[in-house]
Amino acid sequence: MTPPEAPLDGTANRRDNPPAASSCLKILKKRSDFLLAARARKQGVGSMMVQARKRKDGETDDPDAVRVGFTCSKKVGNAVARNHAKRRMREVARAILTTRGKPGWDYVLIGRAETTAERPFEDLKGDLIFALKKVHAPHQRSHSKRDRQKR
Repeated sequence: MTPPEAPLDGTANRRDNPPAASSCLKILKKRSDFLLAARARKQGVGSMMVQARKRKDGETDDPDAVRVGFTCSKKVGNAVARNHAKRRMREVARAILTTRGKPGWDYVLIGRAETTAERPFEDLKGDLIFALKKVHAPHQRSHSKRDRQKR
């Protein structure tokens, strides 16, 4: 069943508005998907940790879907605090990943103690945008001390 469309002439009532859920974001539910993302690219920002990975061909039914998962450890707080942080991350993902997420990628957003729930919403959006730019940037060779010794 498709969601109802709101009339364009301005006579819409609350029932006619389409649901807020985005159809292009799919939710990660399997632990194995979270583990695969944990071994891929990571970018920490002030309010969350973002993990991202490009899926392999044939791995899912919809290869062009943007999939996202949310998690918070007990360090964030009790169940109420963790759910509050995850709700905020869901809204940020809905606002940002629908336009800036790349098709065929999985993203996991990990909440941080105190900051995810307390940070202003616009700053959360900015953090996610910054993290996505870093995660999708081409990887450069590391120039650590160990790498220089190998040369």
